[in-house]
Amino acid sequence: MSELPPTKSPPHKLFGDDFQANFREATRADLAAIVDLLADDALGATRERPGEPLDRAYLEAYDAIERDPNNELIVVDADGELAGVMQLTFIPYLSHTGAWRCLIEGVRIARAHRGQGLGGEMIRWAIERARQRRCRLVQLTSDKQRPDALRFYGALGFVASHEGFKLKLDSTDDRGDR
Repeated sequence: MSELPPTKSPPHKLFGDDFQANFREATRADLAAIVDLLADDALGATRERPGEPLDRAYLEAYDAIERDPNNELIVVDADGELAGVMQLTFIPYLSHTGAWRCLIEGVRIARAHRGQGLGGEMIRWAIERARQRRCRLVQLTSDKQRPDALRFYGALGFVASHEGFKLKLDSTDDRGDR
């Protein structure tokens, strides 16, 4: 029987011409900065709640991600600051002969680090991580209102092969019922 790949990602250092970056799993101490990154665009500003105290729902979500061996919340430290974030979810499927897939979500690069190639390095790192976890497919979604992101993913080899649908569910203000 072959040895299974690690369920949690090892740290990874990246050296660029103008930066030094470290890919690692997020910690609770990173949450406020992560939420700031998620809120730092036109769409994120309408749905995220940055600021202190941090909404309890973010803490609960982080705890659930941390406990789940098939979820990794990855951050990129560059030049001493949080420069990027993404969430990887590894999903077993019966289709494609029982293949595993890696879903990449919540990808953000801090404004000060955009245009330097860090986003591309982050996605290539995620693809390699998917290979380590023996996934046969990497998939992601990007909002149609983000044409730059759509071009970015296409340039990295992703193909818009499917139409995606989402159904927003009502939630309570106090987040008590989910």
